[in-house]
Amino acid sequence: MNLISEPPIPVKIQKMKQRVRWMHPSIMQRGIDQTSMVLDDGKEDSPEFSFMVIGDTGTKSRYGQHPQRQVAEQMLAHGDGCRFVLHTGDVIYVVGSQEYYPQNFIEPYREFIVGGDNHNSIPYDRMVFNLPFLPVLGNHDYYDVPLMYRLLTGPTSSLRRLLRYKDIEIGWHGSNQGDAYARAFLDYMGAIASNQELEHHLDQHYTAKSDTGRCLRYQPGKFTRVPNRYYTFRYGGIDFFALDSNTFNTPSPLPTTQAGESNRRQLQQHRQEIEQEELQILAICDRLNPDIPSEAEQLDELSAKLDQINEVKIDIEKQLSPQKTPDIDFEQLDWLRNRLIESWHTSEVRGRVIFFHHPPYVTEATKWHQAQTLAVRHRLRSLFEAVAQTLGSQTKERPIVDLILNGHAHCLEHIRTVDTGYADSHINCIISGGSGHRPRRQRQEGPELMETFTNIAGSPTRKVADSLLYVGRNGYASQRRLPYSCVRIDVQQGTPPKFIVRPLIAERFGEQWDKRQLAPFVI
Repeated sequence: MNLISEPPIPVKIQKMKQRVRWMHPSIMQRGIDQTSMVLDDGKEDSPEFSFMVIGDTGTKSRYGQHPQRQVAEQMLAHGDGCRFVLHTGDVIYVVGSQEYYPQNFIEPYREFIVGGDNHNSIPYDRMVFNLPFLPVLGNHDYYDVPLMYRLLTGPTSSLRRLLRYKDIEIGWHGSNQGDAYARAFLDYMGAIASNQELEHHLDQHYTAKSDTGRCLRYQPGKFTRVPNRYYTFRYGGIDFFALDSNTFNTPSPLPTTQAGESNRRQLQQHRQEIEQEELQILAICDRLNPDIPSEAEQLDELSAKLDQINEVKIDIEKQLSPQKTPDIDFEQLDWLRNRLIESWHTSEVRGRVIFFHHPPYVTEATKWHQAQTLAVRHRLRSLFEAVAQTLGSQTKERPIVDLILNGHAHCLEHIRTVDTGYADSHINCIISGGSGHRPRRQRQEGPELMETFTNIAGSPTRKVADSLLYVGRNGYASQRRLPYSCVRIDVQQGTPPKFIVRPLIAERFGEQWDKRQLAPFVI
């Protein structure tokens, strides 16, 4: 059974373009770049600043425990010292549905939102942030519910139980192909009725200037919208690039060779096995009562397993897709390539950070073997190669970007690539995807990441990265620990910049919470 569905990549792209009125004549006439913005807080020229990174949040209180709120309280202690928050995606679980924004986002982060002392009255599509929240889309922010489930699971918990899914946040709507996220965070000009109103809106809010023309002015406490599903801004001499990795994460189709057919049969068999496991889990869930604390804990564990099974099924479906060539968002990738080259040609820029949902490197147990992980890595590697070839010696052996920030994996992890043989060598990656939704374990293979290169003869498998820090689920039964996390990053002056990373942890052990900071490290 398929609990969730995902729109095709061309649909994602087209829907998002409609929502921001992509290249509308009134926008083009004003020379507006819809992928740039200025974060206008009066401090954007300071070379030393701090920001926080969170990801994979969007969950409700579970059996009297609210992990996301525990992380938010950690953030509050650092709010005055930070200029903004980057969100690495999966804002709302399970399917990005609009009715869960008040409970799963506005309430836990209420102190960061204007009027948050009366948070129950804030519409999800009218949020204004005191401390800028700058997000990217996660896969769950695009997910939808098949019509049958939408009709039956939304109204009542009894019908949810009839379908054997207990206590899962499905809702009536799903994300409506990413519409809920767009209304919450994007400058949703598709809702503006007339051209006159649109022109007034543009003249009021697109008053900033970037290297590429007029752009949106993000003003904390006044107007806090991002211009597009992917965008860039410059702060303290650092260029930040926000990407939508949901539109370039499709695996390459399986080859029609004998080896490809063998792989296809293995995937089909694995799908059957996990579907049987899913039915067994659901049968156990039928016998559990969420009103009994011990059974509620077990039900939560099983729900986490169901999450993983659904992720694996979607990844398998992507690999088994019959299309001859994968859908790839070349428009966005070309944009990133050109903007990175422009950034390197701009003397006032001293560093570059990119953030998006799907990590190219990860050791979380459910993500390393996903075909989407490899797809994102190869697309990014190819893009970095193109940038490096254009720049030549201009990089002076520095990496193309100084830092990559991701979510998707429910953990906090620091990974550094080694000499991969390509332009993605010696890059620091921080995965901050443990901010609210069920931390997961590290894979058993350990911290060294090996990759097989089909174009290399002899010994095609070699190390490409090292995991230097992993904070995730650990221990079993009464010794189980659930660390939820985010990071604060302090940017130092100088070229190249140094980044001091401060992990912030709220760990649940039994019924107790322990809030702590791990030792900071410099990258």
